[in-house]
Amino acid sequence: MSAVSATAEAWDAIVIGGGPAGATAATELARAGRSVLLLDRAGRIKPCGGAVPTCLLSEFAIPEQLLVARVGRARMVSPSAREVDMPIESGFVGMVDREQFDEWLRERARQAGCTRADGECESVAYDAAAAEFTVRYRAGRGAAPASVVTVRARAVVGADGAASLVARQRIPGSGRTRFVAAYHEIVQTPASTAPDRCDVHYCGQVSPDFYGWVFPHGATTSVGVGSARRGFSLRHATQLLRARTGLAGAPTLRREGAPIPLRPLPRWDDGAGTVLCGDAAGVVAPASGEGIYYAMYSARLAAEAVDEFLHCGDAAVLRAVRRRFMRAHGRVFWVLGMMQWFWYRSDARRERFVSICRDPDVQQLTWQAYLHKKLVRARPAAHARIFFKDLAHLLGLVRA
Repeated sequence: MSAVSATAEAWDAIVIGGGPAGATAATELARAGRSVLLLDRAGRIKPCGGAVPTCLLSEFAIPEQLLVARVGRARMVSPSAREVDMPIESGFVGMVDREQFDEWLRERARQAGCTRADGECESVAYDAAAAEFTVRYRAGRGAAPASVVTVRARAVVGADGAASLVARQRIPGSGRTRFVAAYHEIVQTPASTAPDRCDVHYCGQVSPDFYGWVFPHGATTSVGVGSARRGFSLRHATQLLRARTGLAGAPTLRREGAPIPLRPLPRWDDGAGTVLCGDAAGVVAPASGEGIYYAMYSARLAAEAVDEFLHCGDAAVLRAVRRRFMRAHGRVFWVLGMMQWFWYRSDARRERFVSICRDPDVQQLTWQAYLHKKLVRARPAAHARIFFKDLAHLLGLVRA
Protein backbone atom coordinates (compact mmCIF):
# COMPACT_ATOMS: atom_id res chain seq x y z
CA MET A 1 0.00 0.00 0.00
CA SER A 2 1.30 3.45 -0.86
CA ALA A 3 2.29 5.74 1.99
CA VAL A 4 -0.43 8.04 3.34
CA SER A 5 0.39 11.61 4.31
CA ALA A 6 0.43 12.18 8.05
CA THR A 7 -1.61 15.32 7.40
CA ALA A 8 -4.64 13.33 6.24
CA GLU A 9 -7.46 14.16 8.63
CA ALA A 10 -7.98 11.47 11.29
CA TRP A 11 -11.18 10.38 13.01
CA ASP A 12 -12.22 7.83 15.58
CA ALA A 13 -14.72 6.40 13.07
CA ILE A 14 -15.80 7.00 9.51
CA VAL A 15 -19.38 6.05 8.65
CA ILE A 16 -19.81 5.40 4.93
CA GLY A 17 -23.40 5.87 3.78
CA GLY A 18 -25.93 8.35 5.15
CA GLY A 19 -29.23 6.48 4.97
CA PRO A 20 -31.15 5.50 8.14
CA ALA A 21 -28.41 3.04 9.16
CA GLY A 22 -25.42 5.32 8.58
CA ALA A 23 -27.06 8.40 10.08
CA THR A 24 -28.12 6.42 13.16
CA ALA A 25 -24.65 4.94 13.66
CA ALA A 26 -23.06 8.39 13.30
CA THR A 27 -25.50 9.90 15.79
CA GLU A 28 -24.90 7.21 18.39
CA LEU A 29 -21.10 7.43 18.07
CA ALA A 30 -21.11 11.22 18.23
CA ARG A 31 -23.28 11.14 21.34
CA ALA A 32 -20.74 8.74 22.88
CA GLY A 33 -18.11 11.45 22.43
CA ARG A 34 -16.35 9.97 19.41
CA SER A 35 -15.08 12.03 16.48
CA VAL A 36 -17.10 10.87 13.49
CA LEU A 37 -17.09 11.60 9.77
CA LEU A 38 -20.34 10.77 7.96
CA LEU A 39 -19.69 10.30 4.26
CA ASP A 40 -22.70 10.28 1.96
CA ARG A 41 -23.38 10.86 -1.71
CA ALA A 42 -25.62 13.89 -2.19
CA GLY A 43 -28.84 13.43 -4.09
CA ARG A 44 -29.15 9.71 -3.30
CA ILE A 45 -32.71 8.57 -2.58
CA LYS A 46 -33.48 4.89 -2.17
CA PRO A 47 -36.67 3.47 -3.69
CA CYS A 48 -38.73 2.60 -0.66
CA GLY A 49 -42.37 2.33 0.30
CA GLY A 50 -41.46 4.31 3.41
CA ALA A 51 -43.36 2.24 6.00
CA VAL A 52 -42.15 2.35 9.60
CA PRO A 53 -43.63 0.63 12.67
CA THR A 54 -44.78 2.80 15.55
CA CYS A 55 -42.12 1.28 17.84
CA LEU A 56 -39.46 2.96 15.68
CA LEU A 57 -40.76 6.38 16.69
CA SER A 58 -40.24 5.73 20.40
CA GLU A 59 -37.08 3.61 20.18
CA PHE A 60 -35.23 6.15 18.01
CA ALA A 61 -36.89 9.38 19.15
CA ILE A 62 -38.45 10.15 15.77
CA PRO A 63 -41.00 12.99 15.91
CA GLU A 64 -44.41 12.16 14.46
CA GLN A 65 -44.18 15.36 12.42
CA LEU A 66 -41.87 13.46 10.05
CA LEU A 67 -44.71 11.13 9.09
CA VAL A 68 -46.38 12.07 5.83
CA ALA A 69 -49.24 9.61 6.43
CA ARG A 70 -50.63 7.28 9.07
CA VAL A 71 -51.91 3.99 7.74
CA GLY A 72 -54.68 2.19 9.61
CA ARG A 73 -55.20 -0.74 7.24
CA ALA A 74 -53.63 -2.76 4.46
CA ARG A 75 -55.40 -4.15 1.43
CA MET A 76 -54.06 -7.42 0.03
CA VAL A 77 -54.94 -7.98 -3.64
CA SER A 78 -54.78 -11.49 -5.10
CA PRO A 79 -54.04 -12.55 -8.70
CA SER A 80 -57.80 -12.79 -9.34
CA ALA A 81 -58.21 -9.22 -8.00
CA ARG A 82 -59.79 -10.47 -4.77
CA GLU A 83 -59.31 -7.82 -2.09
CA VAL A 84 -58.78 -8.55 1.59
CA ASP A 85 -58.59 -5.66 4.05
CA MET A 86 -56.42 -6.02 7.17
CA PRO A 87 -57.37 -3.26 9.65
CA ILE A 88 -55.02 -2.33 12.48
CA GLU A 89 -57.02 -2.57 15.68
CA SER A 90 -54.56 -0.62 17.83
CA GLY A 91 -51.91 1.71 16.45
CA PHE A 92 -50.88 2.59 12.92
CA VAL A 93 -48.10 2.19 10.38
CA GLY A 94 -46.24 5.43 9.80
CA MET A 95 -45.20 6.51 6.32
CA VAL A 96 -42.12 8.62 5.65
CA ASP A 97 -40.74 10.27 2.54
CA ARG A 98 -37.16 9.03 2.33
CA GLU A 99 -35.85 12.28 0.87
CA GLN A 100 -37.03 14.22 3.93
CA PHE A 101 -36.59 11.44 6.50
CA ASP A 102 -32.98 10.57 5.62
CA GLU A 103 -31.91 14.22 5.56
CA TRP A 104 -33.48 14.80 8.98
CA LEU A 105 -31.51 11.84 10.35
CA ARG A 106 -28.26 13.12 8.83
CA GLU A 107 -28.85 16.59 10.25
CA ARG A 108 -29.53 15.08 13.68
CA ALA A 109 -26.16 13.32 13.43
CA ARG A 110 -24.51 16.67 12.64
CA GLN A 111 -26.19 18.32 15.59
CA ALA A 112 -24.92 15.49 17.80
CA GLY A 113 -21.36 16.42 16.84
CA CYS A 114 -20.64 14.38 13.71
CA THR A 115 -19.04 16.02 10.65
CA ARG A 116 -20.81 15.54 7.31
CA ALA A 117 -18.99 15.11 4.01
CA ASP A 118 -20.48 14.95 0.52
CA GLY A 119 -18.75 12.38 -1.64
CA GLU A 120 -18.54 8.85 -2.98
CA CYS A 121 -16.21 6.33 -1.38
CA GLU A 122 -13.59 4.84 -3.72
CA SER A 123 -11.52 2.63 -1.41
CA VAL A 124 -11.11 1.42 2.15
CA ALA A 125 -7.68 0.05 3.09
CA TYR A 126 -6.23 -1.11 6.40
CA ASP A 127 -2.69 -0.54 7.65
CA ALA A 128 -2.04 -3.22 10.27
CA ALA A 129 1.20 -1.57 11.45
CA ALA A 130 -0.56 1.72 12.17
CA ALA A 131 -3.83 -0.01 13.22
CA GLU A 132 -5.86 2.44 11.15
CA PHE A 133 -7.94 2.66 7.99
CA THR A 134 -7.40 4.89 5.00
CA VAL A 135 -10.55 5.94 3.17
CA ARG A 136 -10.40 7.69 -0.16
CA TYR A 137 -13.47 9.40 -1.56
CA ARG A 138 -14.35 11.64 -4.46
CA ALA A 139 -15.70 14.86 -3.02
CA GLY A 140 -18.92 16.40 -4.26
CA ARG A 141 -21.02 15.35 -7.22
CA GLY A 142 -19.39 15.05 -10.65
CA ALA A 143 -16.10 16.19 -9.14
CA ALA A 144 -12.83 16.29 -11.08
CA PRO A 145 -10.18 13.59 -10.47
CA ALA A 146 -8.08 16.11 -8.51
CA SER A 147 -10.73 16.32 -5.79
CA VAL A 148 -10.04 12.88 -4.28
CA VAL A 149 -9.86 13.25 -0.49
CA THR A 150 -7.96 10.93 1.86
CA VAL A 151 -8.98 10.52 5.51
CA ARG A 152 -7.95 8.13 8.29
CA ALA A 153 -9.82 6.39 11.08
CA ARG A 154 -9.49 3.70 13.72
CA ALA A 155 -12.86 2.19 12.73
CA VAL A 156 -15.13 2.09 9.69
CA VAL A 157 -18.89 1.53 9.64
CA GLY A 158 -20.16 0.30 6.27
CA ALA A 159 -23.72 1.55 5.75
CA ASP A 160 -23.46 2.05 2.00
CA GLY A 161 -26.36 -0.09 0.83
CA ALA A 162 -26.91 -3.51 -0.68
CA ALA A 163 -24.11 -3.07 -3.24
CA SER A 164 -21.76 -1.98 -0.46
CA LEU A 165 -18.22 -1.12 -1.54
CA VAL A 166 -17.11 -1.49 2.07
CA ALA A 167 -18.45 -5.04 2.17
CA ARG A 168 -16.82 -5.96 -1.14
CA GLN A 169 -13.43 -4.62 -0.10
CA ARG A 170 -13.36 -5.62 3.56
CA ILE A 171 -15.77 -8.46 4.40
CA PRO A 172 -15.02 -12.04 3.26
CA GLY A 173 -17.89 -13.78 1.47
CA SER A 174 -19.97 -10.65 0.90
CA GLY A 175 -20.05 -11.09 -2.88
CA ARG A 176 -22.38 -14.10 -2.72
CA THR A 177 -25.46 -12.13 -1.65
CA ARG A 178 -28.65 -12.46 -3.74
CA PHE A 179 -30.89 -9.46 -4.33
CA VAL A 180 -34.39 -8.41 -5.21
CA ALA A 181 -34.37 -5.51 -7.65
CA ALA A 182 -36.79 -2.82 -6.49
CA TYR A 183 -38.21 0.02 -8.56
CA HIS A 184 -40.84 2.63 -7.79
CA GLU A 185 -42.35 5.78 -9.18
CA ILE A 186 -43.42 8.67 -6.98
CA VAL A 187 -46.63 10.10 -8.40
CA GLN A 188 -48.93 12.91 -7.42
CA THR A 189 -51.71 11.54 -5.25
CA PRO A 190 -55.14 11.72 -6.90
CA ALA A 191 -58.09 12.84 -4.80
CA SER A 192 -59.60 9.34 -5.09
CA THR A 193 -56.67 7.59 -3.36
CA ALA A 194 -57.32 6.27 0.17
CA PRO A 195 -54.94 8.26 2.41
CA ASP A 196 -54.88 5.68 5.24
CA ARG A 197 -54.43 2.43 3.32
CA CYS A 198 -51.46 0.50 1.91
CA ASP A 199 -52.21 -1.74 -1.06
CA VAL A 200 -50.09 -4.84 -1.63
CA HIS A 201 -50.54 -6.70 -4.93
CA TYR A 202 -49.65 -10.39 -5.21
CA CYS A 203 -49.76 -11.31 -8.89
CA GLY A 204 -47.29 -12.97 -11.23
CA GLN A 205 -47.69 -10.26 -13.85
CA VAL A 206 -46.84 -7.58 -11.30
CA SER A 207 -44.03 -9.66 -9.78
CA PRO A 208 -43.26 -13.35 -10.33
CA ASP A 209 -41.55 -13.76 -6.95
CA PHE A 210 -42.23 -10.71 -4.78
CA TYR A 211 -45.08 -8.16 -4.83
CA GLY A 212 -46.18 -4.72 -5.98
CA TRP A 213 -47.23 -1.86 -3.74
CA VAL A 214 -49.19 1.37 -3.66
CA PHE A 215 -48.27 3.30 -0.50
CA PRO A 216 -49.67 6.73 0.41
CA HIS A 217 -47.24 9.55 1.22
CA GLY A 218 -49.71 12.33 1.69
CA ALA A 219 -49.44 14.57 -1.38
CA THR A 220 -47.54 11.82 -3.21
CA THR A 221 -47.86 8.05 -3.64
CA SER A 222 -45.17 5.39 -4.05
CA VAL A 223 -46.05 2.80 -6.71
CA GLY A 224 -43.50 0.06 -7.18
CA VAL A 225 -42.54 -3.56 -7.64
CA GLY A 226 -39.70 -5.91 -6.80
CA SER A 227 -38.33 -9.09 -8.33
CA ALA A 228 -35.20 -11.24 -8.26
CA ARG A 229 -35.95 -12.73 -11.69
CA ARG A 230 -33.49 -11.74 -14.38
CA GLY A 231 -35.01 -10.09 -17.40
CA PHE A 232 -38.26 -9.18 -15.67
CA SER A 233 -39.20 -5.61 -16.59
CA LEU A 234 -39.85 -3.68 -13.39
CA ARG A 235 -40.85 -0.56 -15.31
CA HIS A 236 -43.40 -2.45 -17.40
CA ALA A 237 -44.80 -4.10 -14.26
CA THR A 238 -45.07 -0.72 -12.55
CA GLN A 239 -46.97 0.69 -15.52
CA LEU A 240 -49.30 -2.31 -15.36
CA LEU A 241 -49.82 -1.75 -11.63
CA ARG A 242 -50.53 1.94 -12.18
CA ALA A 243 -53.10 1.09 -14.84
CA ARG A 244 -54.81 -1.45 -12.57
CA THR A 245 -55.03 1.01 -9.67
CA GLY A 246 -56.18 4.05 -11.61
CA LEU A 247 -52.82 5.82 -11.36
CA ALA A 248 -51.79 5.67 -15.03
CA GLY A 249 -52.59 9.34 -15.56
CA ALA A 250 -51.14 10.63 -12.29
CA PRO A 251 -48.15 12.97 -12.86
CA THR A 252 -44.83 11.19 -12.21
CA LEU A 253 -42.51 13.19 -9.96
CA ARG A 254 -39.48 10.88 -9.84
CA ARG A 255 -38.32 7.33 -10.59
CA GLU A 256 -35.85 5.30 -8.50
CA GLY A 257 -34.40 1.80 -8.44
CA ALA A 258 -32.01 -0.16 -6.22
CA PRO A 259 -31.18 -3.72 -5.08
CA ILE A 260 -32.64 -5.14 -1.87
CA PRO A 261 -30.70 -7.97 -0.14
CA LEU A 262 -32.57 -11.22 0.37
CA ARG A 263 -30.85 -12.35 3.58
CA PRO A 264 -28.32 -11.15 6.19
CA LEU A 265 -24.67 -11.65 5.28
CA PRO A 266 -22.93 -14.50 7.11
CA ARG A 267 -20.32 -12.07 8.44
CA TRP A 268 -20.50 -8.34 9.21
CA ASP A 269 -16.96 -7.52 10.43
CA ASP A 270 -13.43 -7.87 9.05
CA GLY A 271 -11.63 -8.63 12.31
CA ALA A 272 -9.74 -5.33 12.17
CA GLY A 273 -12.18 -2.50 12.82
CA THR A 274 -14.82 -2.57 10.08
CA VAL A 275 -18.45 -3.49 10.71
CA LEU A 276 -21.54 -3.40 8.50
CA CYS A 277 -25.13 -2.38 9.22
CA GLY A 278 -28.36 -1.78 7.33
CA ASP A 279 -28.70 -3.00 3.75
CA ALA A 280 -24.91 -3.46 3.59
CA ALA A 281 -25.33 -6.20 6.22
CA GLY A 282 -28.41 -7.59 4.44
CA VAL A 283 -30.93 -6.77 7.17
CA VAL A 284 -34.07 -6.48 5.08
CA ALA A 285 -37.03 -8.61 6.14
CA PRO A 286 -37.89 -11.38 3.66
CA ALA A 287 -41.42 -11.45 2.20
CA SER A 288 -42.13 -7.82 3.15
CA GLY A 289 -38.91 -6.08 2.08
CA GLU A 290 -39.11 -3.90 5.20
CA GLY A 291 -35.74 -2.41 6.06
CA ILE A 292 -35.86 0.98 7.80
CA TYR A 293 -36.42 -0.31 11.34
CA TYR A 294 -33.91 -3.14 10.96
CA ALA A 295 -31.34 -0.76 9.44
CA MET A 296 -31.56 1.58 12.42
CA TYR A 297 -31.58 -1.24 14.95
CA SER A 298 -28.47 -2.84 13.44
CA ALA A 299 -26.78 0.58 13.28
CA ARG A 300 -27.32 1.14 16.99
CA LEU A 301 -25.74 -2.24 17.72
CA ALA A 302 -22.84 -1.40 15.39
CA ALA A 303 -22.24 1.95 17.06
CA GLU A 304 -22.24 0.38 20.52
CA ALA A 305 -19.70 -2.21 19.38
CA VAL A 306 -17.48 0.35 17.65
CA ASP A 307 -17.49 2.51 20.78
CA GLU A 308 -16.42 -0.51 22.81
CA PHE A 309 -13.74 -1.36 20.24
CA LEU A 310 -12.35 2.18 20.36
CA HIS A 311 -12.15 1.84 24.14
CA CYS A 312 -10.60 -1.63 24.41
CA GLY A 313 -8.82 -2.03 21.06
CA ASP A 314 -10.07 -5.59 20.59
CA ALA A 315 -11.79 -5.93 17.19
CA ALA A 316 -13.35 -9.22 18.30
CA VAL A 317 -16.12 -7.21 20.00
CA LEU A 318 -17.46 -6.30 16.56
CA ARG A 319 -18.49 -9.92 15.94
CA ALA A 320 -21.23 -9.51 18.52
CA VAL A 321 -23.18 -7.11 16.29
CA ARG A 322 -24.53 -9.82 13.98
CA ARG A 323 -25.02 -12.25 16.85
CA ARG A 324 -27.07 -9.73 18.85
CA PHE A 325 -29.16 -8.77 15.83
CA MET A 326 -29.97 -12.37 14.92
CA ARG A 327 -30.82 -13.19 18.52
CA ALA A 328 -33.41 -10.41 18.45
CA HIS A 329 -34.77 -10.82 14.90
CA GLY A 330 -33.36 -13.98 13.32
CA ARG A 331 -36.45 -16.05 14.08
CA VAL A 332 -38.72 -13.48 12.43
CA PHE A 333 -36.45 -13.42 9.37
CA TRP A 334 -36.53 -17.21 9.16
CA VAL A 335 -40.33 -17.34 9.36
CA LEU A 336 -40.72 -14.61 6.73
CA GLY A 337 -38.14 -16.28 4.49
CA MET A 338 -40.05 -19.56 4.56
CA MET A 339 -43.28 -17.71 3.87
CA GLN A 340 -41.80 -15.96 0.84
CA TRP A 341 -40.26 -19.19 -0.46
CA PHE A 342 -43.56 -21.06 -0.28
CA TRP A 343 -46.37 -18.58 -0.93
CA TYR A 344 -44.76 -16.43 -3.64
CA ARG A 345 -43.99 -19.33 -5.99
CA SER A 346 -47.14 -19.26 -8.14
CA ASP A 347 -50.40 -17.38 -8.59
CA ALA A 348 -52.31 -20.36 -7.19
CA ARG A 349 -50.36 -20.11 -3.95
CA ARG A 350 -50.61 -16.32 -3.90
CA GLU A 351 -54.38 -16.68 -4.18
CA ARG A 352 -54.42 -18.92 -1.13
CA PHE A 353 -52.03 -16.65 0.74
CA VAL A 354 -54.35 -13.65 0.32
CA SER A 355 -57.25 -15.84 1.38
CA ILE A 356 -55.45 -16.70 4.62
CA CYS A 357 -55.09 -12.98 5.32
CA ARG A 358 -58.86 -12.79 5.91
CA ASP A 359 -58.43 -14.71 9.17
CA PRO A 360 -58.79 -12.47 12.28
CA ASP A 361 -56.08 -14.41 14.15
CA VAL A 362 -53.65 -13.94 11.26
CA GLN A 363 -54.43 -10.25 11.07
CA GLN A 364 -54.06 -9.59 14.78
CA LEU A 365 -50.81 -11.52 15.21
CA THR A 366 -49.36 -10.05 12.00
CA TRP A 367 -49.92 -6.47 13.13
CA GLN A 368 -48.72 -7.14 16.66
CA ALA A 369 -45.50 -8.66 15.34
CA TYR A 370 -44.99 -5.85 12.82
CA LEU A 371 -45.75 -2.91 15.10
CA HIS A 372 -43.71 -4.23 18.04
CA LYS A 373 -41.01 -6.12 16.11
CA LYS A 374 -41.26 -9.42 17.90
CA LEU A 375 -43.05 -12.70 17.45
CA VAL A 376 -46.07 -12.81 19.70
CA ARG A 377 -45.90 -15.71 22.18
CA ALA A 378 -48.69 -14.68 24.54
CA ARG A 379 -51.51 -16.31 22.57
CA PRO A 380 -50.68 -20.01 22.07
CA ALA A 381 -54.29 -20.89 21.16
CA ALA A 382 -54.26 -18.38 18.29
CA HIS A 383 -50.95 -19.78 17.03
CA ALA A 384 -52.41 -23.29 17.10
CA ARG A 385 -55.49 -22.22 15.15
CA ILE A 386 -53.33 -20.50 12.53
CA PHE A 387 -51.14 -23.61 12.20
CA PHE A 388 -54.11 -25.86 11.43
CA LYS A 389 -55.68 -23.31 9.08
CA ASP A 390 -52.39 -22.96 7.17
CA LEU A 391 -52.14 -26.75 7.00
CA ALA A 392 -55.64 -26.96 5.57
CA HIS A 393 -54.76 -24.41 2.90
CA LEU A 394 -51.51 -26.22 2.07
CA LEU A 395 -53.40 -29.49 1.61
CA GLY A 396 -56.10 -27.82 -0.47
CA LEU A 397 -58.82 -28.65 2.05
CA VAL A 398 -60.02 -25.02 2.06
CA ARG A 399 -61.22 -23.12 -0.96
CA ALA A 400 -59.09 -20.08 -1.75
